[in-house]
Amino acid sequence: MMQYSKSVSCFRSSAIRDLMSLANRPDIISFAGGMPGNELFPVEDVKEIINNLSPQQWVDAMQYGPTAGYPPLIEAIKAWLKGKGFPVETNQVIITTGSLQALNITSKIFIDPEDTVLVENPSFIGAISAFRSYQAKIKGVAIDADGIVIDELKKELDTTNPKFLYIMPNFHNPAGLIYSSQRREELLTAMANTNIPIVEDDAYGELLFDDDYKKDIVPLKCRAQNEQQIIYCGSFSKIFGPGLRLGYMLVPNEIFRNAEICKQSMDACTPCISQVLAHQFMISGRMQRYIDHIRPIYKKRRDFMLETLQRYLPKEATFVRPHGGFYIWVKMPQGVDETELLKLVIDAGAVFVVGATFDPDEQPNGHIRISYCNTPDEQIEKGIKIIGDTMKRLMAR
Repeated sequence: MMQYSKSVSCFRSSAIRDLMSLANRPDIISFAGGMPGNELFPVEDVKEIINNLSPQQWVDAMQYGPTAGYPPLIEAIKAWLKGKGFPVETNQVIITTGSLQALNITSKIFIDPEDTVLVENPSFIGAISAFRSYQAKIKGVAIDADGIVIDELKKELDTTNPKFLYIMPNFHNPAGLIYSSQRREELLTAMANTNIPIVEDDAYGELLFDDDYKKDIVPLKCRAQNEQQIIYCGSFSKIFGPGLRLGYMLVPNEIFRNAEICKQSMDACTPCISQVLAHQFMISGRMQRYIDHIRPIYKKRRDFMLETLQRYLPKEATFVRPHGGFYIWVKMPQGVDETELLKLVIDAGAVFVVGATFDPDEQPNGHIRISYCNTPDEQIEKGIKIIGDTMKRLMAR
């Protein structure tokens, strides 16, 4: 019999995952994924970049590169971040193979088995899985409309001695919320002098739809005093393409060396061809133009989904208007079981993600997450009607 590592046992199977595996039918309307719109990728830009690479750039693209990343891309990212107010002079950039690798690097350099990690509840399932694979004890801290609940956080800080706090303040996955400016300041105050790092995941930070919230979405990394240890994680997946597997970390100098050594042991370097393409995409101005192009498209999809939710869901189901990102977090009517709803909705031809998926203990929380990012309007309307009709049937029993 195979003798697997203890860390493998940390990956849990569940009835929910087994049910989700049924949702891969080609005819199903999916609100489950966080994938960018297939038709929105900047394919022509990439073709043009490839056709104009110099001989040296082709060598750089095909060869091994420095573990920390392709130097021209690092400089482009630092310039991009500096323009947004990030403290790049006192921090270092590491290019990662997707932003999820940044979470794995962070886990590897901080977590020993049985260490505690604090996350929001609900939280991004990819982060939960990454931390769990290093045998961490994951403690969830409640969130409200303004962000993580500070009193609950203080209780955990006083009793659990966590290795770090993981948060997603902008366009939270799955809850769709933005931390208010006041809550961000309260969080920084609560974490000051604790010597506990904050891991700030900003994968959706460029996808703001409503300009009234520009001041609120300023990252913690830009607000904090230099002595506060914040690991900022960014991604090219939503603003270029997830198939490139390209993200980055902005880390304090004292963390950089351990993070670089850790990454070297994982994959030596991030694929250089992705880095060369991203560098040209950034410095040519194409990336900003692309962001400006996709924002109103995703905003329109959000608006249409909100309209259809209002039209087809029972009034007992509630949801909050997200101001960016990809997701709407729907609170279920009293007495409707989210897993039973999922099974019936899949049978009828649509799929979403149940809220328990995002709970550190996989406990039902009376919510479902619906994504609007990669679904055309006609399918949004058809799929939301399926969900609403099924909810109403369950309520009528």
